Amino acid sequence: MNSLSLLRRCFIKIMSGGMALGMTLFLGYNASAESVTISKIKEMGKLRVGVEATYPPFTFRDGGKLVGYDMDLLEYFTKELGVEAEVIDTQWSGIIPALYAKRFEIIMTSMSYNKGRLEKVLFSIPYAEASQAMLIRADDKEKIKQVADMSGKVMGIKLGSPGEVMLPDMDKAIAASKGKGFASHKTYDDHPSAYLALSQGSVDGVLNTLPTLAKVVKDRPGYYSIVRGVAHQNWAGIAMRKEDTEIKAAIDKVLTKMKEDGTIYKLQEKWFGLKMDLADDIPTFK
Repeated sequence: MNSLSLLRRCFIKIMSGGMALGMTLFLGYNASAESVTISKIKEMGKLRVGVEATYPPFTFRDGGKLVGYDMDLLEYFTKELGVEAEVIDTQWSGIIPALYAKRFEIIMTSMSYNKGRLEKVLFSIPYAEASQAMLIRADDKEKIKQVADMSGKVMGIKLGSPGEVMLPDMDKAIAASKGKGFASHKTYDDHPSAYLALSQGSVDGVLNTLPTLAKVVKDRPGYYSIVRGVAHQNWAGIAMRKEDTEIKAAIDKVLTKMKEDGTIYKLQEKWFGLKMDLADDIPTFK
């Protein structure tokens, strides 16, 4: 994954609870706004899609062409609607305002659910996991099968990441179940540095999101393994304007069919090297 893209996303995620960004993202939302119907999309002959094209393996450029999990999935949506796709590369920090400015109808760029976003956009059902997971050395996969097995071991985290926020509670939970928490933790400026430290034996595990770690494992087969279920589950959905309920219904219909016939899981195996656990419903947040 592009480290600058990931850093930008982490920054925006941390700031999204703040008033300034919250107001920025909310600009343009109008509860009485006219919706874009499926008939209108068919009349236009295209489905306009906002992406951040520096986020492999979801959407990225390969030889000048946009490819990835999102792009493959998009073909099924446009086929169902009988239209073409117009993909609009957009900076992550401005992607929701651009949605409400009607530059495009949907956002497909692994947007994870959180309370703030659920208040601002209409989401599809989950199409990808966005849960935290742990990267370990492949040689340790029989010894470290769950996060509790990190008792007495060293955890690697990225500065300012969700993993850093989770670490104290994780340490307490491990100590409660095993009698001892982490031996220590080491903090790195970026995730690739933490992965290198893992391969060199300086740490025994590294926290990051499952899709990101899946790509790391896929790119270096035989070096690493993944421990799932290290924290509460979360997912990513496809975002739309609040008023565009017909678009949501159409996308949910396609996603449900792809889950039932297994097509979506084949795409996940292709791009992530694993099958994701997709919830049937959008999660709720207190």
